[in-house]
Order: sequence, then structure tokens, then C-alpha cells
Amino acid sequence: MTTLYLTAADALAGTLTDGCVLAVGGFGLSGIPADLIEAVRDSGVTGLTVVSNNMGVDGLGLGLLLEAGQVRKVIASYVGENKLFAEQLLDGRLEVEFSPQGTLAERLRAGGAGIPAFYTKTGVGTLVAEGKPHADFDGERYVQERAIVADVALVRAHTADTAGNLTYRYTARNFNPVVATAGRVTIVEAEHIVLAGELDPNHVITPGVYVQRLVPATTREKSIEQRTVRQRAAVTEGALR
Repeated sequence: MTTLYLTAADALAGTLTDGCVLAVGGFGLSGIPADLIEAVRDSGVTGLTVVSNNMGVDGLGLGLLLEAGQVRKVIASYVGENKLFAEQLLDGRLEVEFSPQGTLAERLRAGGAGIPAFYTKTGVGTLVAEGKPHADFDGERYVQERAIVADVALVRAHTADTAGNLTYRYTARNFNPVVATAGRVTIVEAEHIVLAGELDPNHVITPGVYVQRLVPATTREKSIEQRTVRQRAAVTEGALR
């Protein structure tokens, strides 16, 4: 059953403990559950292991949890946009486990599917594979990767119904569907919630069976991690004819 809450803090109540594993959807600042991240910060929990594609940027997204000193370990594929992350890593305050992006997505998907481990060629012969079991299949070498199951999964959806069925919008979909399946408790903030009826089953990306708690997302300006623009080409007289 999916329960609807009024605020992110209410939705998180009773789910977080010091040292818990937190899986968070999003990619950079796209599709991040911003309200829920801020509520985690405000909860004061510490010693978190955060599983996410990356850790946001300084002052935004998961960077807020780094600033608050609440993160002990990060499992991610990319962290290059966060200076504080680098400082904490080099100072020994932060443990980091790097995972190739596709492997990280599959580890989360496997966790949601009840698959404890799988083999992949990605990372064989690199630091990523050190200390992990290997096996040969059809003459090729593979490395074993363990699935990820989080204590709490935080997700951002575009539209949800009260049964917890979810859809996502464009690139904001990114890691959210696999994160949604990988949590023992999955909490979703949605931009739009359908209060009467259900979403068209043909359009559902995440079935409501994975979602335990749902909260409406607050209206906020969507942050852009990097903005690249170019000069508009001059319009010639001939082009207007």
C-alpha cells in the first residue's frame, strides 16, 4: 500500500537511522528528489552510505548532505562536479566506492529483482575488479558485481497516482526507475499526483508495488548544472525573404 503524505519530512518520518543505506535517483541535478534530500539533511541523521550516480554539486542536491557532514560512504559512478566531495575524500573523511555507470544501474536493478550478484566484462583488468570474484564464460573473462538493496530509496517522479504508479519526464527519468525498485522503503516526491483514478497502465514506468510513501513535490525553479550557450547567428536580409 502506498501512503500519501503532505510534506517530505512527514514522508521520511521513522525511516532513517544513523548509518543507513540511502539510494537516491537523479543525474547531476536532473530528476533529483530535492525536497526529500533537504528533509534528510534537516533530520540530522549521520553516517549515511549514499548510493547515487553522483553527489550533486556544491550547495545543491546531495551536496547538501556532504556540507552537513552526514555522509560516511558514497557509491557512485561520477563525482567530478563537487569540490567539497574531493576535499572530504582526500582528507580521509569520506569512503568512496566507484562503480561504472552501467554497472551501478544494473546493481540497483538486480537488487530490486532479487538477484544477489551478476557477472559483467566492464571493469575487468582495472582497479574496479580488484578483490572481486572472476569467472570465464564462453572464453571471456568476467567480474562479479554484487546487487545493491538500500534501506531507503528516494525518487523523483513527474506524475503519480495514489496507488504509487509512476511516470517520469524526459531525461529526469535517468536512475529513478532502478532506484525505486532497490529500496526496502521507497519514498517518492511527484510533481503531479492524480487523486481520482489511476494512471493508464500502458504508461506506467514504475508500478506502485515498489512505492510505500508518496509526497507532492514543492514548486521550485529547476537548477541547471551547466549552461552552454552560443552566439545567435546574424540574420541576413536574404534569409527573411
